Amino acid sequence: MRKFIAHTLLFMVFLSFIYVGSVFLFGRLASNECKPNIKYRLGAYGHFFSRLKEVKTKHNIDILFLGSSHAYRGFDTRIFEQNGLSAFNLGSSAQTPMQTKVLLDRYLKQLNPKTVVYEVYPTTFTLDGVEAAIDLVSNDHNDVSSFEMALRTRNIKAFNSFLYASIIDLVGLEGTFSEPRLKGNDTYVPGGFVERKMSYKSTSAQAQQLNPLNIKQMRYFQANIEVLKSRGIKVILVYAPIPKSSLPQSMPSAYFDRLMQATGEYYNFNTLIELDDSLHFYDADHLNQRGVELFNTKLLEVLSK
Repeated sequence: MRKFIAHTLLFMVFLSFIYVGSVFLFGRLASNECKPNIKYRLGAYGHFFSRLKEVKTKHNIDILFLGSSHAYRGFDTRIFEQNGLSAFNLGSSAQTPMQTKVLLDRYLKQLNPKTVVYEVYPTTFTLDGVEAAIDLVSNDHNDVSSFEMALRTRNIKAFNSFLYASIIDLVGLEGTFSEPRLKGNDTYVPGGFVERKMSYKSTSAQAQQLNPLNIKQMRYFQANIEVLKSRGIKVILVYAPIPKSSLPQSMPSAYFDRLMQATGEYYNFNTLIELDDSLHFYDADHLNQRGVELFNTKLLEVLSK
């Protein structure tokens, strides 16, 4: 019986090596159309690579920004620094609380912020986190936290992408990669902000239809808040402005507001600041630079109180 168990374990180890090797070779050699379950997005949309490279050089800051693209496109760290506050923006596209946990595991102790401004957007609480997980494993080093994240998505695409990215890290295949500061209409600003070339939203947007809140994401969110508070960090939850025509209809704003208010200090800037859909946004989701400056000025007023 012991011999059988030993042989079985050896066979499973052998199969594991075969599987990992196959993922790497297939990911390296096959065209994107032929590998839908292996994604590698080094230097993809949103300057996540640049942000994760820069964050490793930051220590003991005043404000850390977390959240989705509304964070890295909505909080201009230059404005806060001009007001005497050192800041870093660690937002990422479609970042769910699951990815926020990994980022906190890696960088919270080093950054040691006095305040965390956590951008909370209803849609991010409805997502499975797969696409944001792939972004993270592709653009940062991989460790136990990213392994756990890949497993907990329960998605083969996220797990295979983690395996592939981990091998790339191990053998140093992308060690010389450098991301340009200017990509299309986006410019990376030191401190983690991405400035969009000035433009205006040209068409009216339709109200977003939200899926039910993902219980798993809500648990990660509560855990993140507890970690921050346990370190004595002031946490401010912010619902960043989006066009009025885009505000979700299937989840009443009052319900989401109550949910966030029950968690901590919370501000819904869709009700605290008056912005124009045509003048202050460049698409159905994001502020243009004119809107960013108005929003950040108002946020500074809140912080000062």
